[in-house]
Amino acid sequence: MDETCNVLVIDDEAVIREGLRQTLVQEGYRVELAANGKIGLDKLQKDSFDIVISDLKMPTMHGIEVLKTIRILQPEIPVIIITGYATVDSAVDAMKNGAFDYLTKPFLPEQIVEKIQAAEKHRAARLTELPQGIDKVEIPACGSFVGRSKPMQKVFQRLLQVAPTNSTVLITGESGTGKELAARAIHNHSQRKEQPFVAVDCNALAENLLESELFGHVKGSFTGATQTKPGLFSVASGGTLFLDEISNLSMTTQAKLLRVLQQREVTPIGGTKATAIDIRLIAATNRSLEIMVEAGTFRDDLYFRLNIIPVELPPLRERPGDAAVLINHFVRKFSEEIGKEIKGITPEARISLENYSFPGNVRELENIIERAVVLAQGEQICRGDLELPGAADDDEEEINIPLNSEELKEKKRLARERAVEPVEKAFVFAALERNNWNVTKAAEETGMLRPNFQAMLKKLGVSVKNHSAS
Repeated sequence: MDETCNVLVIDDEAVIREGLRQTLVQEGYRVELAANGKIGLDKLQKDSFDIVISDLKMPTMHGIEVLKTIRILQPEIPVIIITGYATVDSAVDAMKNGAFDYLTKPFLPEQIVEKIQAAEKHRAARLTELPQGIDKVEIPACGSFVGRSKPMQKVFQRLLQVAPTNSTVLITGESGTGKELAARAIHNHSQRKEQPFVAVDCNALAENLLESELFGHVKGSFTGATQTKPGLFSVASGGTLFLDEISNLSMTTQAKLLRVLQQREVTPIGGTKATAIDIRLIAATNRSLEIMVEAGTFRDDLYFRLNIIPVELPPLRERPGDAAVLINHFVRKFSEEIGKEIKGITPEARISLENYSFPGNVRELENIIERAVVLAQGEQICRGDLELPGAADDDEEEINIPLNSEELKEKKRLARERAVEPVEKAFVFAALERNNWNVTKAAEETGMLRPNFQAMLKKLGVSVKNHSAS
């Protein structure tokens, strides 16, 4: 028996917990105790355990719920179910949901030790069968979620473990760490992948508009409601609804969201008839909901509903080695998209990136590389092409002209204009072709004012006179 084996005991009866602790400690095991399923799962996510013993009948969370959640979070951990209400059905149910073994109360100390020893052997065999590390998780139509560091390996494993289930997922992490990418990875590896993935930024709309977007409204329910409109809960039915920055919901909207999650039906604003929905909910936030609950700005009952399966995305500064992998990935990606043959970056540029803190995380790195690919004049990205915030402009070493020279500034400006011009031309040509060369429609589609779009056409020497529309 491995003396470092850690056992988590989950039971609402203090006598049983203490009895198991004494028995297993005498055998050389390390033992941690939890008085209910929720406490047990919290401990499981914060500490490392090799085996779990869980009671079947408990308040707050049933033993089968505990078992199912452990099978999702850490499927390699054997779970032994114990109960004083033994029936054939309960035993079958436990084993069907992935329990390693089943033991009825009362039991002898040697019986539980025997089960633990068998579970140890089973776990050791399972660990040798686990797949090697994953470099990336592919997301159809969205590219790849990339990383080789240990923190990201854990994230990838969890994403792939939770994807096949219908459990609610709460994704946390700083801005720019890829929370929507993680949500799309879960959806695209789930049984709902052929159904809609609907993303909502809870920070982008005012409270009344957000409620209308989420729950829908009937005609005449408020000023401007000229027609009945289904909410995004209904639109996403059968698929996945992703609520980004959920910490921005008002307490009123939180209450309505909680009711929808509890009843699995939604009533539109101004309506009287509820409609059943079938969604998988994924929420995300860059703030601590636990702190918000303590401050009274987020409902604790909604937090517990959302935090079934937590996924924490590490910031880029805590992902050793991943910056280099991501740089290469983004250089290839944007070289193909923009149509330039960029083969890599110079050692000086790479050192500058490695020394940069990336407060905007992966999103900031992606934007920096996209800009550098556009600006690069050769086959490699140079340090000056990066334009890192707060960094000195040091292309003068390559061009060999003094830093403060007006001639240098003009030469660099012209060089960048030449580099950007093909991209701008491709941009306006594509917009015009999509809109049958109608300048007004093309400007609207790209989000530009018509005079600004026309000015860009004039600067690039693009004429619409010889085409079907103007």
